[in-house]
Amino acid sequence: MSTNAPAITPQIVADHGLTQEEYDRVVRAIGREPNLTELGIFSVMWSEHCSYKSSRIHLKKLPTTAPWVICGPGENAGVIDIGDGQAAIFKMESHNHPSYIEPYQGAATGVGGILRDVFTMGARPVANMNALRFGRPDHPRMKHLISGVVRGIGGYGNCVGVPTVGGETNFHSAYDGNILVNAMTVGVAETDKIFYSAASGVGNPIVYVGSKTGRDGIHGATMASADFGEDAEAKRPTVQVGDPFTEKLLIEACLELMASDAIVAIQDMGAAGLTSSSVEMASKGGVGLRLDMDKVPQREAGMTAYEMMLSESQERMLMVLKPGREAFAEAIFHKWELDFAVIGEVTDTGRMVLVHHGETVCDIPLGPLADDAPLYDRPHVPTPALAPLANVPDTANIADDLLKLVGSPDLASRRWIWEQYDHMVGADTIQRPGGDAAVVRVHGTGKGLAISTDCTPRYCFADPVEGGKQAIAECWRNITAVGATPLATTDCMNFANPQRPEIMGQFVGCIEGMAAACTALDFPIVSGNVSLYNESKATGGGSAILPTPAIGGVGLLPDIERMCTIAFKGTGDIILLVGERSGDLGQSVWLREIHGLEGKDAGPPPRVDLAAERRTGDFIREAIRCGAITACHDVSDGGVAVAIAEMALASGIGAMLDQPLAGTAAQSYFAEDQGLYVITVRDAALVELLAMAEMKGVTVSRLGRTIAGRIIFELPESDHAVPLDALRAAHESFFPSLMDAEI
Repeated sequence: MSTNAPAITPQIVADHGLTQEEYDRVVRAIGREPNLTELGIFSVMWSEHCSYKSSRIHLKKLPTTAPWVICGPGENAGVIDIGDGQAAIFKMESHNHPSYIEPYQGAATGVGGILRDVFTMGARPVANMNALRFGRPDHPRMKHLISGVVRGIGGYGNCVGVPTVGGETNFHSAYDGNILVNAMTVGVAETDKIFYSAASGVGNPIVYVGSKTGRDGIHGATMASADFGEDAEAKRPTVQVGDPFTEKLLIEACLELMASDAIVAIQDMGAAGLTSSSVEMASKGGVGLRLDMDKVPQREAGMTAYEMMLSESQERMLMVLKPGREAFAEAIFHKWELDFAVIGEVTDTGRMVLVHHGETVCDIPLGPLADDAPLYDRPHVPTPALAPLANVPDTANIADDLLKLVGSPDLASRRWIWEQYDHMVGADTIQRPGGDAAVVRVHGTGKGLAISTDCTPRYCFADPVEGGKQAIAECWRNITAVGATPLATTDCMNFANPQRPEIMGQFVGCIEGMAAACTALDFPIVSGNVSLYNESKATGGGSAILPTPAIGGVGLLPDIERMCTIAFKGTGDIILLVGERSGDLGQSVWLREIHGLEGKDAGPPPRVDLAAERRTGDFIREAIRCGAITACHDVSDGGVAVAIAEMALASGIGAMLDQPLAGTAAQSYFAEDQGLYVITVRDAALVELLAMAEMKGVTVSRLGRTIAGRIIFELPESDHAVPLDALRAAHESFFPSLMDAEI
C-alpha cells in the first residue's frame, strides 16, 4: 500500500461528511486505518446521496411491481412494457444544491445525468421533463436563479436533441435558500435489448468511454448530502460542467455498440463518478475489480487517484466487455471522437483494488461500500393534524378573484419558460406544454407515451399522508385526462434535514400516502431519487423546504388519434363536472392569494378518496376512447374556475356557467376537491355519456355551455363576467414582467 498520504485526523474525517461512529465502522470493515483515497471512496458511497442511509428503510414500503413492470428500483432507471416488443425506460433525479450554487451548469448537468441513466439501459431518449421550485419571485437572487436554470435546461436538452415536453414550476418562500431542480427523461428500447449494470466474468475487461476526467465535481455527492451554510458560494468548484454535444456523441456511440453483443454490463458515471459506477457494477455482480488509474483518460496534469475516483466530470460511462471485443468497441468510440480506454478487469476477490504509478493505493472490500452501507431508522414524529377552517370566507366577485389567480406566480402561464425549450425536435411531440400531460408518439407507431410531473408541497406540509396520496393521484389524473392508461411512476423525494424528527416525520408520512395511492391506482414506482438536507442557514435562522415528493408518471395511449386535450373545441358544447364534490377550501391557492391564509392557518388539505379517484378516472378514460368527450381537464390548483379558464385560454372560446354547485360561490368554483375533471360533450353524446356514468357509479354535474369571448358566472343575484382578453393579459404577463422580457 502507498503511504505517501496524510494521516487521517478527526478533522479530515469530518470534512468528508462521516461521523466518528461511521469512521470507526470503516476501520472495522477494512481491518485497519484507511488512507485518504480509501476514506474518500467510503465518504461518497456512504453519503446520503449515494447510500440512502436515512431513507432505504422507508422506501421499501413503496409498491414497485406490476405485470407490465420489467425492472423496478435498483437499476439506472425503471423499465415498463409498452407492447409490441417495446419498453419505456425512465427516471427522475434531483440536482438541487448544484443548481442553487451555479444555476446554469447545475441544471444543465442535471439534464445530462438523467439522460445517461436512461440511455445506459439501451433506450433512445425521446422526452425530457422537469419539476422546478423557486423561492419568492421578489427575492434578490431569484431572477438570477430562474434565468440560469431555465437556460441550463434548454441549453443542454436543445443541443443534445431531446425535446423538453413539459414540467411544472412553482414558487414559495421556503425555497428562497434552496431551490429544487428535478429532471426526468423517458426513453424507448426494444425489450430484448435492455442493458443492466451487474458486472460478471472474471478477467473481462473494464472499459472507460466518453470525456476525459478533470477535477470538476469532486465531492459533489457529499455536498448534496448536507444543508447549506453561509459558504454556499464557496462550493462552486463542486458543481460539474456539462458538454451536451459530447453527450449526443456518447448516446450515438453507446447505442451503436449496444446493437452488437459486446457489452456484458454498463453504468454511467453520475454522482461520485468512477467510484459509484465501479462499486455498483461490481457489488451487483458479486465480483471484484482491479483498476489501473494511470490508464484513466485525464484532461488535467498530476491528478491523484483520490481526485480521479471522486471526480464528477460529465459525459462518461463505464462498461464491462466480452473478451476480445475491445478493438471492435474502440473503433466505434473513436469514430464518434470519444475517449476509449481499457482501465481494468473483473476479479473474483470481492475487493476494489486501485493501482497508481505502480503502487496499490486502495485495497478494500466491496460489501461495506454498497449493500452493507449504514442504514438508519431516524427518529420521526407525525405532523400534527390541522384544525378545520373556521369562518370560511366567500368570494365577493368570482371574476375578479379569477383574474388575480390566473396572474399569480403559481398559476400564471409558463410560456416564457417552455418557449426556451425545443419541445418539437424529433417530430414526435403531439401534445405540447400547457396541457395536463405531454404526449410523445412512439416513433413509427400509432401509440403514444403520456408524461406528467406533479406534486403539491403545501398539501404535504399540512398533511404529509394526504399530500403523498395527492401527488400520486394528480399525476395519475393528468395522464388519464389525455386518454392514456397510467402505468408507472418515478419519484424525486425532496426533503430537509432527516436528523430533525419533524422532517423525518414528513418523509415517512408522504411515503405512507404514496404507497396507498400507488396500490389503489395500480401505479407502481419503478425508479427514483432521494434528496435530503434541502435547507439553508444562509437565509437566516435555518430555512427548510416544504416536503416535496415530486412524481413523474408515464402512461400509454394505444391510439394517438383518440388523444384528448384541454382546449374547448367549439361554442355550444355542454360543460360537465365529473366526480364527487365536497367544497373544501383548505390549503387552496384561493385562500392564499385572495385572503393571505396559508400553512397552518389554511386548514387541512382536501382529502383523496382513492376508490372514487380510480372509479372516476377509469370512466374518463373510457369516455375519451369512445369519442364522447371533446375536451378534458383535471381540476387542481385554483379549482373549477381556474380549470375552465385554462380550457378557455387554450382555445379562445369562453364559457357560460349557469349551474353553481352546492355550497358558497367560493366553494363551487375555488375549492380544490380531488378526483374531479371538467369535460365538454356535444348534445348528441350527452345521453349516452350520462348512462355510462350511471352504470359506472360516477357523479356527473352540469356546469354550463361554451360561448364566445368571455367567461360568465351566473349567480342568483347577479352575473360575474370576465373577457378572455383580460384573462389572457393577466395570465401571460407574470413571467415576462418578472424577467424583463417582451410578452
